[in-house]
Amino acid sequence: MHPRSGAALLFDIDGTLADTDPLHLEAFNRTFEPYGHHFDKARFALELQGKANEAIARRFVPDLASDQQIAVMAGKEQLFRDLARTQIHAVPGLFELLDLADASGLPMAAVTNAPRANADLILDGLGIRHRFRALVIGEELAHGKPHPLPYLEGLRLLGATAAVSVAFEDSRTGIASATAAGLKTIGIRTSLAHGDMIAAGAAISADRYDDAAVLEFITRVVSVA
Repeated sequence: MHPRSGAALLFDIDGTLADTDPLHLEAFNRTFEPYGHHFDKARFALELQGKANEAIARRFVPDLASDQQIAVMAGKEQLFRDLARTQIHAVPGLFELLDLADASGLPMAAVTNAPRANADLILDGLGIRHRFRALVIGEELAHGKPHPLPYLEGLRLLGATAAVSVAFEDSRTGIASATAAGLKTIGIRTSLAHGDMIAAGAAISADRYDDAAVLEFITRVVSVA
């Protein structure tokens, strides 16, 4: 692979680098069941996945004061981290793709709506923090996903160009953010089906990074002809 000038790969973290969605689902259910909410996988994917904690709290515990909403969501994230410390597994083929990008000199960034502590836990748990030249935390910006700003910031930090770069996402919110930033996006099917991802704006989808269609798509977008 011979990357074009300005080419890069940008990855969401939760559900994209690691299949953490089942852990988030468990943490959300433990957190919100006292408030009368229960989520199955389909409802999680539609109403929670990829969304900022502030927006989730406003929707599901609207009667709480803002400081109480923050505390509820902080408790949920701590519960997730407790679960994740022994249960983080990379999506199949991830390490091989990271090796290929490094060998080709293709820069990479991680772009997430998750709190920094969660991002740190996953990147360090997988041992891949050093692979990424930039880490963008959506809640630390003026706008998180689905706004394009997190991916625009990732591109800026890498000195990359959207037209010759590829994003990887697992949620409707993330796909919306990446495509709005001008990125061609591959959906990783840890939670959503192929049709849902294409409807959200993904160019293709795959269950794993070593799918031949993934490498072919990346090569077509980022490589010199």
